[in-house]
Amino acid sequence: MSDFAQAARHATAALRDLFDPTPLQRNDHLSARYGAEIWLKREDLAPVRSYKIRGAVNAMRKMRSTNPAQGQFVCASAGNHAQGVAYACRHFGVRGTIFMPVTTPQQKIDKTRTFGGDSVDIVLSGDYFDQTLSAAQSFCANIGAHFLSPFDDPDVIEGQASVAVEILEQLGGAPDFVILPVGGGGLGSGVTGFMRLVAPQVQFRFVEPLGGASLTAALANGAPVTIPKMNSFVDGAAVARLGTCTFEMLKWVDPAHVLLAPEDRICVTMLEMLNVEGIVLEPAGALSVDVLPELTEQIKGKTVVCVTSGGNFDFERLPEVKERAQRYAGLKKYFILRMPQRPGALREFLLMLGPDDDIARFEYLKKSARNFGSVLIGIETKDADNFRQLFGNMEKAGFSFRDITADEALAEFLI
Repeated sequence: MSDFAQAARHATAALRDLFDPTPLQRNDHLSARYGAEIWLKREDLAPVRSYKIRGAVNAMRKMRSTNPAQGQFVCASAGNHAQGVAYACRHFGVRGTIFMPVTTPQQKIDKTRTFGGDSVDIVLSGDYFDQTLSAAQSFCANIGAHFLSPFDDPDVIEGQASVAVEILEQLGGAPDFVILPVGGGGLGSGVTGFMRLVAPQVQFRFVEPLGGASLTAALANGAPVTIPKMNSFVDGAAVARLGTCTFEMLKWVDPAHVLLAPEDRICVTMLEMLNVEGIVLEPAGALSVDVLPELTEQIKGKTVVCVTSGGNFDFERLPEVKERAQRYAGLKKYFILRMPQRPGALREFLLMLGPDDDIARFEYLKKSARNFGSVLIGIETKDADNFRQLFGNMEKAGFSFRDITADEALAEFLI
């Protein structure tokens, strides 16, 4: 394993031909809140706004050194690895075919084209990453290209380890904790693989999106296992199956040290980092910051590094992020109200609203043959406790209603 540390340092040095180390910044806001020294390793400020460029460049560099004749590369990616591969193809002067899920945010598709220019072709295939991966591998085999895995490749893992090399150099020593987001496991494998060799005292915490907990599933199973149902909102970490190579490097992890982040809660963190710190993070990039409240007692007085893994956020998604954040925080609710079809009923309901309650949605269908009509109502407020007062008033007045905010099926259909 000492060879891995040496290779990681060599990969880090090779990256300096392309870009300087990403910043390691102490965050005063988070440090004060949690009573710790919180540092952000700003991978969102890498040339492609993600750490993925590291593994892609390292893997392509090593392939080109051993087989200079190989001029065709293929990859599958939800966006960030795609941008790293596109950047590398242009840098090394080779051809790349990049497969991306149909659901990939347009911002990531456009940026991939920008970084790759005429060196890359983009193919949209599959609703989920694993479908995209299968299509890319079949295409690669047919044309005899070299496949660049987004995470399940020793050379990619080695490149991601450069994040750890830089952290230790920039901090001038080892932190107490490093918090790492997990998708396919490439970043976690690289960072822990290096630090466990050169700074074994460092403790690690891992965080996965609740709807894509591939490391949690693999640790419980003793081997990588495919998650049957995925939530693709955290597109940079929504991987249904942990890699084989990455599992071998992460199977030592204590399952208690893997935390799960609800997708709606991640939205709260994204908005806070944007509004308070002016830092734009994509959902996967916010994972390491999102779990800090759960670790408050463990990290108090400690030096903590959170890897903000990416900042490729499409601002067209901002209304969705705000909506999900409000719902998670209890500041916005949707409910179906059975409104009596009599004069004054609507006015009676409106008088129940408090000064901080605002109607964001109102759909009413009056049916003359019925005594009651169904109303879909969305209410925003400034304090979650206001809903307790509102619902109490509605019950006292005999208004029948159903809160559908947390009903995934109904909310998706009606809202």
